[in-house]
Amino acid sequence: MDLDYAQISADAKTALDAILNRTDPLKPKDRMAIPAQPMPAQPASERVKNMEEVALGYTPEQAQVEAERCLQCKNAPCIKGCPVAIDIPGFVKAIAETEFGKAVDTIKQSSLLPAICGRVCPQEVQCQVECTVGKVLKDVEASVSIGRLERFVADYEREHGAIETPAVKPETGKKVAVIGSGPASITVAADVRREGHAVTMFEAFHKPGGVMMYGIPEFRLPKAIVQQEISTLRDMGIDIRTNFVVGRTRRLTDLLEEDGFDAAFVGTGAGLPKFMNIPGENLVGVYSANEYLTRVNLMRAFDSENADTPVLPSKCTVVLGGGNVAMDAARCAVRMGAEEVHLVYRRTEKEMPARNEEIEHAKEEGVQFHLLENAIAATGDEYGRVDTLTCLRYELGEPDASGRRRPVPIEGSEFNMAVDCVIVAIGNDSNPLIKQTTPEIETNRWGNIVVDDNGKTTLDCVYAGGDIVLGAATVILAMGEGRRAAASINAQLA
Repeated sequence: MDLDYAQISADAKTALDAILNRTDPLKPKDRMAIPAQPMPAQPASERVKNMEEVALGYTPEQAQVEAERCLQCKNAPCIKGCPVAIDIPGFVKAIAETEFGKAVDTIKQSSLLPAICGRVCPQEVQCQVECTVGKVLKDVEASVSIGRLERFVADYEREHGAIETPAVKPETGKKVAVIGSGPASITVAADVRREGHAVTMFEAFHKPGGVMMYGIPEFRLPKAIVQQEISTLRDMGIDIRTNFVVGRTRRLTDLLEEDGFDAAFVGTGAGLPKFMNIPGENLVGVYSANEYLTRVNLMRAFDSENADTPVLPSKCTVVLGGGNVAMDAARCAVRMGAEEVHLVYRRTEKEMPARNEEIEHAKEEGVQFHLLENAIAATGDEYGRVDTLTCLRYELGEPDASGRRRPVPIEGSEFNMAVDCVIVAIGNDSNPLIKQTTPEIETNRWGNIVVDDNGKTTLDCVYAGGDIVLGAATVILAMGEGRRAAASINAQLA
């Protein structure tokens, strides 16, 4: 392997000097001796001043070194951990052999969005938790960095102008409506269009992309990458209509009965924010995380010179929650200029559902963590703007239905925090509009649409997938749902 040693870590250089110049094949113990390659990133002191991507991506040299760590296990346990069953050993081997185009082609046989999934999917609890290297070394962080390698080849393809528009079969005369434009909907639109069916995608916002546009910050997922995927759909001949709210602009049944669509897919996501239901939640300066992130990301409130988005300046912001959305909101607040950003979570860090990487990045950026605490009330000033948050301290009791230890309030432990912005990031429920306007569709007690094993709803010719079915989930799980529903739609139309 011909490597630029300036591009790899010093400890990796030492290991590689000893093994990569050999003429005989590397043995498993040699591969496990290669240290995991860290992802280059902006220093915290610099990145808090901009919205540019924090993780900078592998160089070709770093990607090759990381790929050499793969044992190419015959039973490929990593594939079992992937919701869309990507041929992980196949694409990793191609990277090790510097066949980057072959690597991304291998991924795209199963996943349409490698540049996105490589950035935001929790590989550490999916494919990488099954990696033999991590299991042998008894450290999931020592697993082969599958997600980073996926991101590398997707970026390499885009940066070298090698993205090709998927081939489309001859027109069938059949029409499919895709409602929403998030990961599940993008997958369905592409898979159905490839079979020659006409596809129209309906998006409620003025820009397509769903949660990838309005929810995930620019510093984790650059919007240009999402827009590239949308451009590919348009190049395939997919009609994308924005500012179109199915259930308001037109009912779902109208699309089928009056507008000539032969099938429909509902991928409207989990965009209904949950609230604390505490006094003072309606004060000025109290946001749901959805609203705050939409203003910052989609409406570009961070770009004050070119956008007139109303986000009140804050000196002290408190974020309530412990998931990835809470981390996104807290890290956005830092970049929006808050002097102090506090994250209040009622369990310990061990129980936080956020990715470890996001937690560490938040800490590096100065977010102050308040664990085993939670808000019970907010009060405001004479203008109705929040100025005080009353919190309570907790201790952990027995596990609850989620398997995590239940937080138990400590009597008499109330205390006040002086604040001027509160962001509630405790989760989302499914969008209720389709159910409200299409009673024929069955939902469960959480408002999620009920589907069968083929992704079909209780309404003929209507399918659903993604967060509207799963609840708030991951991009790759939503894609898996979309792929299953698309296969069913194509079978129906055939």
